[in-house]
Amino acid sequence: MTTSRIEYGPAYAQGVSVSDDTLTVALADGRSISAPLAWYPRLANGSVIERNNWRLIGRGEGVRWPDLDEDISVDNLLAGARSGESDRSFKQWLAAR
Repeated sequence: MTTSRIEYGPAYAQGVSVSDDTLTVALADGRSISAPLAWYPRLANGSVIERNNWRLIGRGEGVRWPDLDEDISVDNLLAGARSGESDRSFKQWLAAR
């Protein structure tokens, strides 16, 4: 028996939307990735204006929210990875807001 080999290339973001409870990233290949906003505390605590102020990193390998000092890679979203920020770091950031 033979099997076809599937070639995987990198996934690139092309758009972002953030609701009250979900982060959704549209990929260039037509897929969308959604994750609970609670996985990313800085986004969850950001205002609508801050959440909507994003830019793509590189060719779309990730997304940056400069007002919230948050970066999320497409690879981490695909892997189902939550924010890696420590509670201590997040609490310091939150206190400084």
